[in-house]
Amino acid sequence: MQARVVVFPVKGRAWCFARPRAAVPAASSAAGGGGGGGDGASLPPPPPTLKDLWRGITSGRRTAPENAEAVVDFVADKMNRAWIGFERAPEGSMKSRIHSLGLKLLSRVRPSEVLLKSVTKDVSTLEIVHPASINPRLARRRLRHVAVRGASVHRKFLYGSVCLLPVTSIFMVLPLPNIPFFWMLFRAYSHWRALQGSERLQLLVSDCSDQWKVLEKKEEISSEKDGSPCENAVCSPWNLQPSKKLDGFLKRGNLDEGLDCDTISSICKEYDLDKIDVLKYRDLH
Repeated sequence: MQARVVVFPVKGRAWCFARPRAAVPAASSAAGGGGGGGDGASLPPPPPTLKDLWRGITSGRRTAPENAEAVVDFVADKMNRAWIGFERAPEGSMKSRIHSLGLKLLSRVRPSEVLLKSVTKDVSTLEIVHPASINPRLARRRLRHVAVRGASVHRKFLYGSVCLLPVTSIFMVLPLPNIPFFWMLFRAYSHWRALQGSERLQLLVSDCSDQWKVLEKKEEISSEKDGSPCENAVCSPWNLQPSKKLDGFLKRGNLDEGLDCDTISSICKEYDLDKIDVLKYRDLH
C-alpha cells in the first residue's frame, strides 16, 4: 500500500507533516485525535465477539505478537464504539458531557501523533510531496527526524500510561464512570499505535537498502527515487515529488511570522489536509 505525506514549512523552522484526510484510516481518525463530526459517526460492521477472539488465540495459527495485536484491536474497537455512543447521546446527559470533555482532551494531542498513527504496517511505499524550491533531501531528513523522535517520545509515554493504569483502576469503586482509567487506557493504545507507526516510517525513509527488504512481503516495491525509474533489485520505498503549486502557496505568505489562515486553507483544500492539524503545527512553535 502507498501512503502520501505532504511536507512543508509553516512558521520559521516549524514544518508540517500531514497525510490527506481520505488516506487516513477510519480507526485512526476516530480514535486518534480528530474527535469526529457527524460524517464518520456511522457504526462499522459488527465486530468479532469475545468468543471469536478466544478461538483465534487458542487455534495456534498465529504468533504471539499477532495474538497480542488481535487483542489490542479488539479492545480498540470496543472503545471506538463506546465513543460513538457518547457522541450520539442526548445533549446535557452524562455521556454527552464525557464526550465534550474527551474532545477537549483530544484537542491537546500533537498533530505528529495523528500522522504516525496513520502509518500502518500495510504501508510499503511512501510518496513525499514537498515544495519545489526545497531540497528533497531536506524534506526527507525532516520526516525521518519526526519518525526517530516519535519513537523515543511515544515509547516513554507508552510505559508511563501502562504504569498508571493500576493507579487509575482504584476509582472503579466509585459509582461514576472511571474516566481517568479509560483515558489512560486510550492513551496507552494511542502511544502504542504511534510507536508502531514511527518505526514503520523510519523504515520507509531510511537510507539503508538492507532495511527496505523488510517492506517487501506481498508486493514488489516499484517506487521511483528522485523521479528516475529504479533498475536495482531493491528499490527505495520513498518517492519524492516536488510541487510547484505548493511552492506558490508558500511564496504568498510570510514564513517568519507563520502562514496566515487563508494560505493554510488554500493548501488544505488543494491537498485535502486537516486544517486543524496544520494550524497546530504552526501554533505549537
